[in-house]
Amino acid sequence: MHRIAAAIRGEVRKAVVGQDEAIELMLTSLLVGGHILLEGVPGTAKTLLTQAFAAGLALDFGRIQFTPDLMPGDVLGTNLFNFQTNGFVLTKGPIFAQLLLADEINRTPPKTQAALLQAMNERLVTIDGRDYSLGEEFMVVATQNPIEQQGTYPLPEAQLDRFLFKILIDHPDRGQELEIVRRHGHRSAMPRLSEFGLQPVAMIDDLAAIRATVTEIRLTDALIAYIVDVIRATRDHSSLEIGASTRAANMLAAASRAFAALQGRDFVIPDDVKTLAIPVLRHRVVLSPVAEIEGQAADRILREILDRTAAPR
Repeated sequence: MHRIAAAIRGEVRKAVVGQDEAIELMLTSLLVGGHILLEGVPGTAKTLLTQAFAAGLALDFGRIQFTPDLMPGDVLGTNLFNFQTNGFVLTKGPIFAQLLLADEINRTPPKTQAALLQAMNERLVTIDGRDYSLGEEFMVVATQNPIEQQGTYPLPEAQLDRFLFKILIDHPDRGQELEIVRRHGHRSAMPRLSEFGLQPVAMIDDLAAIRATVTEIRLTDALIAYIVDVIRATRDHSSLEIGASTRAANMLAAASRAFAALQGRDFVIPDDVKTLAIPVLRHRVVLSPVAEIEGQAADRILREILDRTAAPR
């Protein structure tokens, strides 16, 4: 696991400068088969980061550029009549991939966004009454721009709840930005991955073995109770209109196991849960109208909940 994780980090860093926290969370999500929502202003390498991450994995990569006129059939595919066989044949859409980049996911209407709901939850799609499996490796990495409202459609809570992490991609620090300009300052377009010589370093069998190992990481009853208490506290906080679901508790437990493994431990500690709680929960809670008027942020409220909830020793 450490060899493969280190190799993936190395491949990503050939193309991407900084974003270490995002890379660690993406690795954590990969180990438990979770989906990721990357949110950041334009020009912060969200798409490049995802493409570089995919390049380090021997998985089929697909990309959907979400637009206002995109239809569900453009995502899933459609049955077309074949005059030679006198029958309908499925023309698969781009969702039939092992790692799917849903670029600018909030630019398409809710009808098309909903096409991903079943795929993200069950790893299969239903087309004309027939189920088609996407495979256990299926993983969605979606990107969205938080500052532009014109021509965008907020993701519904049901879809947000299917993402393991919401990762905020911020501007790099000064040193990192200097290195970025040194590497890429000779062009105006996004660099091509082929220029960096990225190679796949993790095969499907490796991924299956790693995920099986993660399930064996020890999570004590005391830590399970701590996770549940944190989740339940989000439902009772006066500044939150809607708290986190039971699915969030399961995802936080699974992610904590994977994060512990990446740190070289076969057991979870409270700090693992505290590190992951905010990226797991920030998109699952809904602020009350009063909290929104006061300008409160979900991250601040979640930190307050973590500080108030007693963690096991």
